[in-house]
Amino acid sequence: MVTALEYRHIPTGTLAVLAQRLGKVWASPSTWYHLVRTYGWRRPRLRVHPAQPKIGLRTTRANEMWHIDTTVIRLLDGSRAYLHAVIDNFSRRILAWRVAETFAPVNSVAVLVEAGRDLTPSETTPVVLADAGVENVNAQVDELITTGVLRRVLAFTELRFSNSMIEAWWRSLKHQWLYLHALDSVTTVRRLVAFYVQEHNTVLPHSAFRGQTPDEMYFGNGDAVPADLTARAAAARKARIEVNRSAACGRCPSIDAAA
Repeated sequence: MVTALEYRHIPTGTLAVLAQRLGKVWASPSTWYHLVRTYGWRRPRLRVHPAQPKIGLRTTRANEMWHIDTTVIRLLDGSRAYLHAVIDNFSRRILAWRVAETFAPVNSVAVLVEAGRDLTPSETTPVVLADAGVENVNAQVDELITTGVLRRVLAFTELRFSNSMIEAWWRSLKHQWLYLHALDSVTTVRRLVAFYVQEHNTVLPHSAFRGQTPDEMYFGNGDAVPADLTARAAAARKARIEVNRSAACGRCPSIDAAA
């Protein structure tokens, strides 16, 4: 039943109960799960559609592409706080953010201006990837774009890719930090976001960067980190093997004594 095509749409736990109703197998769901693991049974669920997700947009240097978005955070009293942020595609560094009590397009302009405050002159104008929401497509943002300091591209409109990079950061921010606290005011949200942005940029190593933080990738001062971690891992592995080999329970003769 686990490997049969006619039951492939049924979850294993539900299949266990269905088998009881059909009078075929009387066993608890935990027994089913145990046997599936023990014998390596595979459910016939080869994915056909849609195609596997493609790797998103990846740039080769800092400030080549930014992502901007706005997310809504609900407070305990039912009111809302609006978080605007800009993230760099290459380094995943949060370049600017703002928590506001009201939804206003001017906040998008503010974070873009702040993100570009330390921008060094270059031949390439940063591309800002945004969705087509009113917070990103409005007169104030249009006026900033027309100055030529930035170039805006709309996700799923002018480009086939989504704005998933910053949306993934929203999920991390909310589920790994904000939702662990009582969000009772905009001031509280602002304080919590400030802490998490600092941690994200300067402390937390990113899996895509072999141990480097977003700040180290953005400023280019973490090139030695991957090699250092590799060397330290090799040393730790060697020390662990030596400790394991030297351990003895007192009853069994050691390797050296047996030799």
